[in-house]
Amino acid sequence: MNQLTLEWQEAGQKQTQTISDQQASKNPGTVRIGRDPVRCDIVLSHPTVSGLHIEIYFNAWQQRFYLRNMRETNPPWVDGGRLDVPEVALNQGTTIYLGEAQLKVTGVSIVESNVPPTILISPHAHSTKEGKFPATPHRNNPTVPPAVPNGANQTYGLQCPKCQRISPYSRLDIGCPWCGTSLAAAASVLIAPNKVNQGVPPHES
Repeated sequence: MNQLTLEWQEAGQKQTQTISDQQASKNPGTVRIGRDPVRCDIVLSHPTVSGLHIEIYFNAWQQRFYLRNMRETNPPWVDGGRLDVPEVALNQGTTIYLGEAQLKVTGVSIVESNVPPTILISPHAHSTKEGKFPATPHRNNPTVPPAVPNGANQTYGLQCPKCQRISPYSRLDIGCPWCGTSLAAAASVLIAPNKVNQGVPPHES
């Protein structure tokens, strides 16, 4: 079992929570953190924390825990820097600020497993008639998707873990439009914006 431990202060008391990749949660596959107890698994009471601020999930492709920003207008700060990409890998010692609330990653335990690295889709890749990328895309070393320079004709998408099609981030809470699989633990890929799968699923036509 893969686990990550968070520590923070709540009402002057130290709190700890261990997250695992197999635990039950309000959004299967992720653990959500924020101020709203209805939507979040870990609730922080500080008024500067958004209702649903971030989510943490285990990326089986990269064998690492990731933090995903869920509030574009109030992004988290990670290790002293504002999070300007959709998500970032977490390590032991990582410091996270949600508004003025501080959390720290005090432990990370990963079970060794041989898995393929994260897929980086070439901006020049061509989709098939079904809107699917080629079955053998370029593979990059395991890493967090790099920040894209301003003006570059690229963007981020979510790759469905079942059918491998790429969907925009707006589908995060809805699921894959082709097969219906949850995109909560989907790998992020860096693609050209006009290369997000353009085929429309039959039920959405």
